[in-house]
Amino acid sequence: MYISGMVYSTELLKGTLKTIVLKLLADNKKMYGYEITQKVKEITGDKIQITEGALYPTLHALEADKLVTTEVEYIGKRVRKYYSLSAAGKVRTKEKINELTSFIQTMTLLLELKPKSI
Repeated sequence: MYISGMVYSTELLKGTLKTIVLKLLADNKKMYGYEITQKVKEITGDKIQITEGALYPTLHALEADKLVTTEVEYIGKRVRKYYSLSAAGKVRTKEKINELTSFIQTMTLLLELKPKSI
């Protein structure tokens, strides 16, 4: 049941964070860390709030797996690191979205939930 103002637990988000980040990068070409956290909050109406402590290890893992590339941009005295999908990242994004969609459908069956009609 949805409770107004509910924020999802880190336990629920842990397995989906890579998919969320990859999808955002696919939709936005390149983004920096803080921008990713704010976009997630905006899209979800504050129901999903990604901390820096969760985001940056995820971005570093995606970079180590060669799914994202980085580009440093200097803005005045500030340095901003942008993340973009690599060719392999574009392929993996589609795979991760398909995997998560299938998982959600399976959980819906398992929990005997009825999809909401629009």
